[in-house]
Amino acid sequence: MRIDVDALLREVALRLRPRIGELVDLLVSRMREEVPSVWAYDDLADPAMQSVSQHVDTLLYLLEREFDTFSVQAPPAAVSFATRLAEHGGQITELLHAYRIGHAAILDLIREEAAHLTTDPELRDAVADALIEGTFDYIDHTSEQVVTAYQHARDIRLQRRLIVVNEASCRIGTSLDIARTAQELAEVGTEYLADFVTVDLLDATLREEGPAPAQDILVLRRIAQHSVLDGCPESAVPTDRTHGFAPGSEPASALFTGHPLRHRITPADTPAWLAGSEAHRHAIGAFGIHTMLLIPFWARGRPLGIAQFFRHRDATPFDDDDLLLAQEVTSRAAIYIDNARRYTYERATALALQRSLLPSNVPRHATVETAARYLPSGARAGVGGDWYDVIPLSGARIALVIGDVVGRGLYASATMGRLRTAVRTLADIDLMPDELLTHLDDVVIRLQREEGRDQDEISATCLYAVYDPVSQICSLASAGHVLPAVVPPPTDGGPAANPQASFPDAPIGPPLGLGGLPFETARFELPEGSLLALFTDGLIESSTRDPDSGLATLRDVLAQTDPSLEDTCDRLLDELLPSRPADDVALLLARPHALDANHVTTLELPSDPSMVSHARAYATDHLAAWKLDDLAFSTELIVSELVTNAIRYGKEPLCLRMILQSTLTCEVADASSTSPRLRRARTFDEDGRGLLLVAQLAKNWGTRYTRDGKVIWAEQSLPGSP
Repeated sequence: MRIDVDALLREVALRLRPRIGELVDLLVSRMREEVPSVWAYDDLADPAMQSVSQHVDTLLYLLEREFDTFSVQAPPAAVSFATRLAEHGGQITELLHAYRIGHAAILDLIREEAAHLTTDPELRDAVADALIEGTFDYIDHTSEQVVTAYQHARDIRLQRRLIVVNEASCRIGTSLDIARTAQELAEVGTEYLADFVTVDLLDATLREEGPAPAQDILVLRRIAQHSVLDGCPESAVPTDRTHGFAPGSEPASALFTGHPLRHRITPADTPAWLAGSEAHRHAIGAFGIHTMLLIPFWARGRPLGIAQFFRHRDATPFDDDDLLLAQEVTSRAAIYIDNARRYTYERATALALQRSLLPSNVPRHATVETAARYLPSGARAGVGGDWYDVIPLSGARIALVIGDVVGRGLYASATMGRLRTAVRTLADIDLMPDELLTHLDDVVIRLQREEGRDQDEISATCLYAVYDPVSQICSLASAGHVLPAVVPPPTDGGPAANPQASFPDAPIGPPLGLGGLPFETARFELPEGSLLALFTDGLIESSTRDPDSGLATLRDVLAQTDPSLEDTCDRLLDELLPSRPADDVALLLARPHALDANHVTTLELPSDPSMVSHARAYATDHLAAWKLDDLAFSTELIVSELVTNAIRYGKEPLCLRMILQSTLTCEVADASSTSPRLRRARTFDEDGRGLLLVAQLAKNWGTRYTRDGKVIWAEQSLPGSP
């Protein structure tokens, strides 16, 4: 009986071999119906046909050789098909299902052919048993080899995916710049996934607005694009140009639902939103774009934009794995872009706040020429709390302020604004530098208590200097801040004799916010033509340079005589900050100008009421010499009241000083610390109206305290001045 079975199977094989093409077509037809997903890839159709053909040929060969499956190998076309299916992201279950369908179909065909050759029921049953045993052995043996090849290709694909994801993690998000991050995504996409990638963000999102209304066209801005071809010739929209998607279109739906889409593009099947644009139609036809992915950007529960991946040079269409990989890479980029967007917005807000709190234009003063610069940091931490200020004081004096709040961002900028306001308020009452810093220290401590923050969270350094153009003395105190550089006036000895910058011998007190520690005022002469450079530590310190090296460079630049302070500022920044600074930088340069004897006059007075008339006459004479006769009446009244108060309530020595600058200032100094106050006299009072008259006649008036007493002053505008 066994001989008859083997002979019958050989006869079946001989009869079927001329019909191999017919059998292959029949098997492929059944497999297309049962397992359509395997045939979804156009480039796999030919390998699938070859795989089926080689399987049939091998089975017929086994029928002729009595089903000797021990040494049989899976057909090369079958191994190749399994490998390519794995590379396309096909499922192993689909492949095995196709094997079962093919096995059942070829088994039926062989049994049917065997039935035509014999009517013996026992022989038919024996042939059926042999066919079942032999074909199952063949399918088990070959499918094991095919699955091994599939798994190997699948492992390589997964490893490649991990490499791409790891590469994307390293290359995307290297900075907090939106355009750069988007460009990094486009470059990674074209290197590993696509031939052309575009990145569009919602224009409203870039402006920190909500999404566009549903009835309006969805407006996006092309942030980045990259292609395997030079110049991105496939692009229909230039970078940084806006374009729109109609509500309800596939890109709009993908954007607002967050669901990615994959499109096959053929002349007969082109998405309507692409076919509606002449530029898109031209790009599709000219470059042969055949598939695309639409991947929405979502971050923190809101849509940001959409990335589009196109293939034209790579003939392989995008598959499910490509879609997942593009989605994973894009989702990572979306977080980085949202971080960059938030950082950009917060930085712009902090910078706008910072600049609004700094002087928009450094005020011009006759006694001090100034120039200033403020540079925000290039660090990811954002804008800091550096500030500078120039404050006019009574007696033609000028206060120069520079400070640095610890920290970054909006809070540091807001704290800087509060401290700058506090300094201006304290300067208005004309405190000595050390006293002003003591009160400012109390302000910082009070802020710490009120907001429940640690010392490190609210802390600052500050330098407060006051220049007196009459005495040419500069008084300064430092709260943890680096001392200013002082350059003496140039000499006539030529370039070799250029003066070198030095630093005053002054103590540096503790930073603001520590409390309980004293500040000291240092005084030094600042003659006509000197240069005073105040700066924050960001100017001289960096990760590549120690402070001593920075100070040496600063001295060298300041030693180069330059009449323009603006040019000196630029040279300092060019030499010390060739690249974007890692810390905020504030720089304030001041060149003092002394008031000579033609603009200042002083009269010592004894404490004698009869000297009031002498003081009035003295003032009138000097007004005539200064050709300010129009101010004679008001000045006589002011001098009379101030001298009278000093004689009545003050202590000797008494001194009247008149200063002519942009205003006319009358000052009376005495050794008493008792301060006068403005009050309203009653109807029958014989005094009490003096300071009221002074307040009405003067532009400004006030009191400042010195180590030896106080000074009452009053300023008047000059005739013809605004």
